[in-house]
Amino acid sequence: MKTLAQPASEPQGHVLQVPESIAFSDTQFFDLCQVNRDLRLERTASGEIVIMSPTGWETGSRNAEIITQLRTWARTDGTGVSTDSSTGFRLPNGAIREPDAAWVRKTRLSSVPYREKQRFLPLCPDFAIELRSSSDQLSVLRDKMAEYVENGVQLGWLLDPETRSVHVYRPDTPVEELKDADRVTAGPELPGFILDLKLVWEPEI
Repeated sequence: MKTLAQPASEPQGHVLQVPESIAFSDTQFFDLCQVNRDLRLERTASGEIVIMSPTGWETGSRNAEIITQLRTWARTDGTGVSTDSSTGFRLPNGAIREPDAAWVRKTRLSSVPYREKQRFLPLCPDFAIELRSSSDQLSVLRDKMAEYVENGVQLGWLLDPETRSVHVYRPDTPVEELKDADRVTAGPELPGFILDLKLVWEPEI
């Protein structure tokens, strides 16, 4: 078994040890995910396979609220399509990531052949959200958000319920931190989308 080198920060979840003789292609990794549907798997740019831990009920409720609000706006706006946390994106650097919520412009989706849409989408979303759970390391999520931006994300939000803060990521722009905000707007990238944070910070329990 090969020992996988550690990246700048620990990967979120458990790293699967893989024999050196095995190198998963994109198709093989997709098939691996399909036969392990109870697991949430990601692949780093260096080829590490990371098994993500399942979230607790509170985090799941918060994420459902985020996805609902984004989906409602996307249907009204009509220029793009939103996805949930089970959707895999194959980034230009080779990583396969699953943002907690994402949105892609239809003009970009139209260039992707139908058969490729049945597997990991071979592009980076325009907008990505990561929601921190109680077990997540903030440094790991920050690295993931930076990776999204480096690979094409135009707007990214890292939501931290513990501190009630939103870290806003944009290309060629310093990260902005919003503290104790009741809502956050996604303009100009997603004009009209406003996330009601009160419903995220305080989910129905």
